[in-house]
Amino acid sequence: MQTFLDFEKPIAELESKIEELRHLSDAGDINIAEEVGRLQSKVDRLLRSTYDRLTPAQKVQVARHPTRPHFSDYVNALIDDFTPLAGDRLYADDKAIMGGLGRFRGRSVVVIGQEKGADTESRLRHNFGMARPDGYRKAQRLMGLADRFRLPLITMVDTAGAYPGVASEERGQAEAIARSIDAGLKITVPSIAVVIGEGGSGGAIAIAAADHVLMLEHSVYSVISPEGCASILWRSGSQSADAAAALRLTAADLKQLGVIDEVVPEPMGGAHRYPSKTIESVGEAIDQALDTLCAEDGERLRGLRREKFLRMGQAGVS
Repeated sequence: MQTFLDFEKPIAELESKIEELRHLSDAGDINIAEEVGRLQSKVDRLLRSTYDRLTPAQKVQVARHPTRPHFSDYVNALIDDFTPLAGDRLYADDKAIMGGLGRFRGRSVVVIGQEKGADTESRLRHNFGMARPDGYRKAQRLMGLADRFRLPLITMVDTAGAYPGVASEERGQAEAIARSIDAGLKITVPSIAVVIGEGGSGGAIAIAAADHVLMLEHSVYSVISPEGCASILWRSGSQSADAAAALRLTAADLKQLGVIDEVVPEPMGGAHRYPSKTIESVGEAIDQALDTLCAEDGERLRGLRREKFLRMGQAGVS
């Protein structure tokens, strides 16, 4: 069943009418194909006009859509012979960050990503994609494995942020994130990061310090959530829409600022409407980037990667 966002209410009403007409057609000999076609054309036009002018706050809603493809969906569709690897070899296996070995279009790769879960049970098991220190230490271990065996690294970002619990802070959350960023900057193999949904704070950048950073068109990437920003600046979550606009968290903004390298277009209506098409588009973008990066010398890659992140914040906005 399709879940509609609040700004999609007119689209929901039209699609409900289409469903009713199709049900009537199935129940008898009534031919309503012409009316269904007319309504469907109207839905398509409304979808296009709506998604062509999404506000930053609305893009946040799309990025958080519960049926948007998750990390496990990308792995199942793009990675052959995936072998998950668990644990940080220090404390525990964090379920919010998953990773392992596999083959992407004939290349052996290491894949790491945040998994939010698709239903109540899996969301609780994966802690809604919010990793504890053990998750970031597992990510460091897998980055080291990729470097040791000369395997390209693919990471997928989808988190509201690192888990802010007391136990996480006691076990060194900030240190784990910092070392994960450092590990991403040190490796000498090609690395690609994809923001597939929500990229929140240090919890996102911890696995996104890559040679080539891709971002889906309606995903978001920011230092803090709009709600968190609003609560600090305005002492009220009701200003979250203003905060979303001020944060410059959309793919178009971040490409202009030089924070990301490429925007991957989504099908009209968002990734949640056409998950297979979205996953295929991401696969094509990763493949093209790997073709370029795999031709580079490892030490040169590391040097260019470090220079890229040092330049951030210095780029002007045209």
